Amino acid sequence: MKILAVDLGKARTGLAICDEGERLASPLTVVQEHSQERLCLAIIEAAKQNGAKLLVIGLPRNMDGSEGESAQNARAIGAKLEQESGIPVAFCDERGTTITAHNYLNATDTRGKRRKAVVDAVAATIILENYLMLRKNQAK
Repeated sequence: MKILAVDLGKARTGLAICDEGERLASPLTVVQEHSQERLCLAIIEAAKQNGAKLLVIGLPRNMDGSEGESAQNARAIGAKLEQESGIPVAFCDERGTTITAHNYLNATDTRGKRRKAVVDAVAATIILENYLMLRKNQAK
């Protein structure tokens, strides 16, 4: 099943998609949108264009595992996306994904404007990879 992952941000939101066999997660795009309404529309459009049957939203938990304002916002956007698109929504802990994304970009020497343009999509890809691994382990 194709799954679209979302790394929510205040200014930029990263999107990633996996293949039908759930083996490969790839960065899709970065949506630059401050309006929650327009952001949701852009995510839904990307999901439909790519045939996604599930949306996975990164859940920004605190390091102690609790959920703060950002996590509550992610849950609210997830509920709105599910209601407006009819596509089921799941959440995946995103602690450390942006740091890991920066480490990947350091390893590839991606700097400056190019880095800023892709880091959120790379973070969404890491969220999706984590979710796919969780699904695979739960299926055993």
